[in-house]
Parts: sequence; structure tokens; C-alpha cells
Amino acid sequence: MTIRILRTLVAVHEHGTFSAAAAAVYLTHAAVSQQMKALEAEQGIKIFDRSKRSPELTPMGRALVSRARDVIAAYDGLVPGILGEDSLRGMVRLGAVPTTLTGLVPLTISSLKHSFPALMVSVTPGLTNTLLHQVERGALDAAITSRPEVVPRNLAWLDVAQEPLELLVSPNIESNDPIELLRSQSFIRFSRHAVVGEKIERWLQERGIEVKESMELESLEAISSMVLANLGVSIAPRPCVEHMLSRPLKHLPLDDGTLYRTIGLASRNDNVRPRAIREIHQRLLDAVTLGVFNPLTLKQASKG
Repeated sequence: MTIRILRTLVAVHEHGTFSAAAAAVYLTHAAVSQQMKALEAEQGIKIFDRSKRSPELTPMGRALVSRARDVIAAYDGLVPGILGEDSLRGMVRLGAVPTTLTGLVPLTISSLKHSFPALMVSVTPGLTNTLLHQVERGALDAAITSRPEVVPRNLAWLDVAQEPLELLVSPNIESNDPIELLRSQSFIRFSRHAVVGEKIERWLQERGIEVKESMELESLEAISSMVLANLGVSIAPRPCVEHMLSRPLKHLPLDDGTLYRTIGLASRNDNVRPRAIREIHQRLLDAVTLGVFNPLTLKQASKG
């Protein structure tokens, strides 16, 4: 049994088929199949149920995947552990919700790269629940997400910022009454698959506001463009780091400031790179302090 074979096993579980796993670990389908058969023979256990059209993991196989992730995490942290916590190098796999990708994330990574040139950061976009699941299973080292109602027990959470939820309105509309606009205008919904979308839907229901839904989108940039085109109004978070080219919309507050979402950094409690997580968190806080992504703040972040 080798680390490479264990990585292949985990890839099969994450991607569902031998073919998809082969592409993920840069092997052929035949090589993946051979590795899995060798693993079964070596351990003397049945890892896959091959009576199905696509081999599926047996309960023993799923248990082995769980242990394999622990072994891989320990292996990946071996060299950083020997070099000392103060050495930040290699690849950090970071997840991020789409609303952070045009301001908060690039400003943060720019600061990190300036301070730690040997540190590589890969970014995987996704919705909160999907990203947290990837962090739990070790596919990501950390993720920048909305805070869920309940943070999984095996994850550590670090707050970064509170983002108020506001009504986005075209500047061509005269009214500034958010409730009246929600009831009279077409409603462009923030995806209910997102944590913030669930929060918005709950707020609407609690106040008995019936909207005339016209579309449901995941991207804040797409929502803003639809609103700017006067195709409806929308409730969305105001990013803690604005982009210098933000669309010229009206931002109307809702309630008394109690409607907001919390952005934070999630990682596993047993993460093998705690210093990297702390540095990422601090750079996130620094980016929020700067508040906008433009050439000036990018230069400030790089001076770090």
C-alpha cells in the first residue's frame, strides 16, 4: 500500500467512477482498476462491489477511504511539521463562495504571495454547503464561506466580516421604499441553494412578503447586471471588499441592520497547517479593513 494508491482510492470515492478518478490523478482507467485490485488483494478485503455497472464502494471500502484521508493528511503535513510551523510553502487548497472572488479573495491572496513567495494557493469556487463538505473530507484545506446555521463539529470557524443584506434597485426607479418595491417589482432571487439564499427566503416569509419571482441566480455580478437592466429588484449581501468597478445601483437597507450574513474561514480541527490557516485569516481581516479592491489597495496589501 502506497500513498499514491490511497490517493487513487480517495479520488474514486470523490469522483464516483474509475474513469473520472483516473483523470483526477493523471492515470489511465486501466491503471486505476489495477491499483484497486492490488489493494484488495493486499488487504484481503472486498473494497468494491463490482456487480453494479460502475463499481461501488462497500461499507469496508468507505471505512478505508475515511482512514486513507487521515493518512494522506498526515503524510502531506510531514515535511511542514519537520521544517517548523513558521515555514509556509507548497500548495494550499482554498475554497471560496462566488461573492468573494472579485474583491476579498484576490486581495487576500496577493498579500499572502508577497509575504510567502513559496506558498501556492489554488482556489475552488462553490456554494457554502458544498465547500464545507469538501473541507470535511480533506479535499480542501480551508474555505471562505457564509457561516451556516450549524458549523460541523469537526470544523473550526474563524469570523472574517459581517455583510449586510440590502435591496438592490435600478437607479432608474424613483421609489426608495424596500417593502413596496419587493411587492411591486419582479424579484431576482439569490439562489436558495446558497446559505444566504435560505436566509433571504426565511426573512421574506417571516414578514409575509410575497414576491413576483422572475429568475434565480447564484452570481452577485449576474444579479447586479439584471437589476441594472431594470429587470427586477434583488436582495443580496453587500461585499465586505467592494470591486472598483461595482455597478451603480441603489442599495436600500432592510430592517434595522439585523439582516446580515457572516463571512468566515472554515478548516478542519485537525488541519496539519495551522500557521497557514492563521496567516490566511489575518490577510482576510486586513483585506476587509482596506474595504475595496483597486490598484491602491492592491499595492497596500502587497506591502502587507
